[in-house]
Amino acid sequence: MSNKRSELDRREFVRHSVGMGAGALALGRLPADLGRRARGAPHGVPLIITSHTNETGHNAMREAWEILDAGGSALDAVEKGANVIEVDPEDSSVGYGGLPNEQGIVQLDASIMDGATYNAGSVASLENIKTPASVARLVMERTDHVMLVGKGALDFARSFGFEEHDLLTPKARDAWLRWRERRGESDDWGPPDHLRNRGGDQTGFLEGPDDFHYGTTNVLAVDEMGDISGITTTSGLSWKINGRIGDSPVIGAGLYVDNEVGAAGATGRGEDVIKSCASYFIVMRMREGRSPQEACEDALDMIAAKYRAIGNDFMPSEKFVAINKAGEYGCARTGPRAVASITFRNEDGLDVYEGTMKHEVSG
Repeated sequence: MSNKRSELDRREFVRHSVGMGAGALALGRLPADLGRRARGAPHGVPLIITSHTNETGHNAMREAWEILDAGGSALDAVEKGANVIEVDPEDSSVGYGGLPNEQGIVQLDASIMDGATYNAGSVASLENIKTPASVARLVMERTDHVMLVGKGALDFARSFGFEEHDLLTPKARDAWLRWRERRGESDDWGPPDHLRNRGGDQTGFLEGPDDFHYGTTNVLAVDEMGDISGITTTSGLSWKINGRIGDSPVIGAGLYVDNEVGAAGATGRGEDVIKSCASYFIVMRMREGRSPQEACEDALDMIAAKYRAIGNDFMPSEKFVAINKAGEYGCARTGPRAVASITFRNEDGLDVYEGTMKHEVSG
C-alpha cells in the first residue's frame, strides 16, 4: 500500500496558522487545535477530504477548513466544499459544466448524510440548479423524505429560492457534439458493460480531446465534536440515457455515514456501486476494525468476486474514498488511467494522499 503525501502550500498554511493563533489569543481564547487536544480529540480531527485533487479540489478544502477550524460542523463544511466544486465551469464531472445526457441535457444527482442526526437527503435528475448538494440538504432538513427526483426536485429547489441557470457550458456542448457524431456501440444502449466488449473511445469526428465519461466528487468530514458528514455530487455518466440515475444520490451506494464509525463515498461506474451497496459495505468493514484504506480495497475485491462467481473477469472502473472517526483516511481504485488519490485538510495542513491502484484484485 502506497502512503505518499505531497506537501501543498505549506508556507501559506504556516502563515495562516500563525495569524489565526495570534488573533485567537488577542480575543482571549485558545486556538481551536489546542482546545481539541485539551478535550482529548484524536490528532487527525477535524478532517475533511475530497476525491478531487485538482486546484478546485484544493480550494474547496481550504474554504471548508475555515469552517472546521472555527469549530463549525462537519455538515456545513462538506456542503461548502461541495459547492466550490459544483460551480466550477471547467469541471466536467459535477454541477455547472458537467457533461450532459444523450439529449444534450445536464441532469445532476447529489446526496448528503449527517451522522449526528442519522439523517439523509438526495436529489436526482435535477436540471438547471448549479448546487444540487445544497438542495439535497434541504430535502434532508425540511422534509421527511430522503430523495426527490426530476421536476419534483426542481420545483422543490425553486420553492426555496434557488436560481435557475443553463448548466450546459460551451465546452460541455462541444464534447457532446463530438460524441453525437460517432454514437454507436460505445453508447449506453444494449447489454451492460460486463456482457459485451466496448471498443473505441468517446471522441467523435469533430476535432478535440478525448471526452470524460465518468465523473463525481465526494466530500467527507469529521469535526472537532467527532460528528461525521458526507456529500456525493455528480453530473453522472456522460451521454447517459435520459433519466438515468447513478449511485451518487443513493444512500448506501454512492455515500454512507455512520457517526460511530466513519464515512465512505464512491466515484466511477454507478451501476456496479448500486448493485454492491459499496459505501455501506466500506463503512461496515471499518466497523469490523478495518482501516479506511483496507476497507476501500475490500470493496474492490468484493465487486470482482461477484463477477468471478458468474465466470466473468470484468472489473468496472471504480474509486472509493473513506475516513474514520479517528481522522484516518483511505482511497483505492481500479483502472489504468489515473492514480488513486484524495485531497485532505487537517490540522497538519493541506496535502494529497495517494492510496492504491488495484490492477488485479485479490482472490
